[in-house]
Amino acid sequence: MRARTDSDTQDDIHDGPQAETTGTTEAADAVEPDDTDDDDADADADEEHGTEDARRARWTAIGTGALLTLAGLAASLLRLTGSAPAFVPAAYALGAAVCALAALLGSRGRTRRALWLLIAGVMVMAIGDQAD
Repeated sequence: MRARTDSDTQDDIHDGPQAETTGTTEAADAVEPDDTDDDDADADADEEHGTEDARRARWTAIGTGALLTLAGLAASLLRLTGSAPAFVPAAYALGAAVCALAALLGSRGRTRRALWLLIAGVMVMAIGDQAD
């Protein structure tokens, strides 16, 4: 959408209904300018920032998933050697597996699903920690 300026309104008044009835495209071009330049600039800006943001989101999902997987496996091994119930190391191992799946999905570009899986994996690990 484009707002009309006073000069556009004045042109329409001076041209009057005669310009509309003649069928010339010059009057239509004066009233409706081509706005494709603005659309192209917006698309270029989206592409420029969109690909970088997507790449950053993928790397964040991969890195966070790998880090939480290693932390979950380490906690599972530590709890397994201690006197904790069997549920606790199993919860840590399951949470680590969910985080590993999130890292895999993040590497394939499914960053929203990876985020939710990371949250779920940490919650499973937290439940195991509360049972200890």
